[in-house]
Amino acid sequence: LKGNESVDPITCEDLIGYEEEHKIVIENAKALLKGFPPNNVLLYGDKGTGKSSTVKALLNEFYKEGLRLIEISKNDVKDLSYIIDIIKDRGMKFILFFDDLSFDESEVEYKELKSVLEGGVEVLPSNVVIYATSNRRHIVTENIEDNELHNTDAREEKLSLSDRFGITVTFVSPSQEEYLKIVKRLAQKHNIEIEWNFLKEKALQWAIWHNGRSPRSAKQFIDHLRYEIYKNTV
Repeated sequence: LKGNESVDPITCEDLIGYEEEHKIVIENAKALLKGFPPNNVLLYGDKGTGKSSTVKALLNEFYKEGLRLIEISKNDVKDLSYIIDIIKDRGMKFILFFDDLSFDESEVEYKELKSVLEGGVEVLPSNVVIYATSNRRHIVTENIEDNELHNTDAREEKLSLSDRFGITVTFVSPSQEEYLKIVKRLAQKHNIEIEWNFLKEKALQWAIWHNGRSPRSAKQFIDHLRYEIYKNTV
């Protein structure tokens, strides 16, 4: 395990919109910190909606309370039992974080993760919980040309990984109204004083020309606007 000195500084206060979704994720982390059994959490939904940022914010929010985050790539799932063995007797609480998790049908590593999630031979210790993000509702890819999908047991084997998470939190792309609320709150946060109708028009144009409506797109628009304002004042 290798420490990371360049940690994303995002905090829970920086998370704008999706209040109910954030509350579920945060309260589950609090349960872990208070010694209650937490649920493993899957954050599923559209790209740019802040799934990864939500998990990373937990580290900065609760670091002083002993929370640590270990990011694990899907290629390292095979080492999951080894990682758990290293941290299980530490005096801290750990989130094992799988970001943008998905498996092709030829990748069998998902079975290792599935075994841990469902409490097989390797049971998660009380100081460890798993958080994962994915753009897919079913993390393991289906191949409709695969004859084995006609076999109910084989199909369930491939689709059941998502169901092993105790909590699934869904992040969908915001409506136009929700997107503009995020833009407005970001503008207020950065003390941008621009007439609202003008700001609204530019924000909607940005969403059309770039990556659509999302919290990420709103942040990118505000970051761009901050620099434009700076250029016009120097």
